[in-house]
Amino acid sequence: MTTVTRADPTADVRPAGGLLRHRDFRLLWAGQTVSSVGSNITTVALPLVAVAVLDAGTFQVAVLTAAAWLPWLLIGLPAGAWVDRLPRRPVMVVCDLLCAVAFLSVPLAALLGRLTVTQLLVVAVTAGAARVFFETADQVYLPVLLRPGQLPEGNAKLQATQTVSYVVGPGLAGLIAQLTGAVAALLVDALTFLASAALLLRIRTREPRVRRAERSGSLRQDIAEGLRFVIRDPYLRVLTAFGAASNLGLSGYQAVLVVYLVREVRLEPGLVGALVGVMSLGGVIGALLATRVGWRCGTARALLIGAALAGPPALLIPLAAPGIGLAWPALGGLLVSLGVAIGNVVKGAFRQTYTPHHLLGRVTVSMHLLNYGTIPLAAVLAGVIGARYGTGAAVVAMTAWQALTPLILLLGPIRRRRDMPAAPVAS
Repeated sequence: MTTVTRADPTADVRPAGGLLRHRDFRLLWAGQTVSSVGSNITTVALPLVAVAVLDAGTFQVAVLTAAAWLPWLLIGLPAGAWVDRLPRRPVMVVCDLLCAVAFLSVPLAALLGRLTVTQLLVVAVTAGAARVFFETADQVYLPVLLRPGQLPEGNAKLQATQTVSYVVGPGLAGLIAQLTGAVAALLVDALTFLASAALLLRIRTREPRVRRAERSGSLRQDIAEGLRFVIRDPYLRVLTAFGAASNLGLSGYQAVLVVYLVREVRLEPGLVGALVGVMSLGGVIGALLATRVGWRCGTARALLIGAALAGPPALLIPLAAPGIGLAWPALGGLLVSLGVAIGNVVKGAFRQTYTPHHLLGRVTVSMHLLNYGTIPLAAVLAGVIGARYGTGAAVVAMTAWQALTPLILLLGPIRRRRDMPAAPVAS
């Protein structure tokens, strides 16, 4: 088989037109964008189906959110090892097709009058498992398509459109739910995953085979190698701890946000989708500015700036009230998503260039194990607080935690640097 290996990092990395002239990157970018829109339709549509169609309670909706992230804890580490052994594009295509089938089952069951909360939980877990493999493969596949010098631009473009999907997805979900019902939104979701698979299949670049010298003797050894690299590295270690703590706060309030806005603030589904979309709008700005902020201020300082924006402004979200009072959660969410996007772009490019490529899948998923592993815990915790004291109290508790998380980045070497290092220092 003819393969295309990773490009020479010393070669020209800024052709005329930038990555817009890179055919395979455009296809990857389009596929991920369509898939992200679908995923963010789900974040609003699935809870709306549970609340509006099945009359689910606060705790059930929170468990539904937790179920979507539980696979990171259950299969995250072996998934990273498998992604480092397998060709990544076919993995991503299979994941898209699996998600399409899962989401198509919901409108079908609703049509037959057989839809239950249990089925929604199974769909959430299935889609979550596919997401583990897709996101890990996506992170490892990008450095195959692009040279190291192109990765910041590539990550910025991917993060920008992913953040746009945070605006478009919830808005579409709310609009479709308002016009035709929440179940119809999941049908649209399934179609987006089919479109993503079709786009990925058109990519021509082939990956080099993984050399046996880059693999350990067993899956367990592969997993341990990735974990050791993250635990021993002072930069990856502190970024992992910060991501885990931040996701605890972010996912906690997001898990009950739809219920809070519908039942306590008394908003219509269409307005809920619009508000969630506006709260995510800062992420578009952050993704567009991230590369420039990193260049002007330094990549390490850009991480600190992003963390500061993603922390204290979260305290504005519980101030939500009908009418003009919606400006507070809109502003708070906008600033939080701005900071998260800046941090994600800088961190993503850093991890992809800093980590040896044969370890990238395992390192990525080892970090995500804690980063995303706290999400189901956060959702269940917010659900328990919401069921016991009300969703308003749950939103207050989780945003207060989120406001404190930037302090974690001050514990490691990042605070003393202008830029993040290009490679690990040899022992």
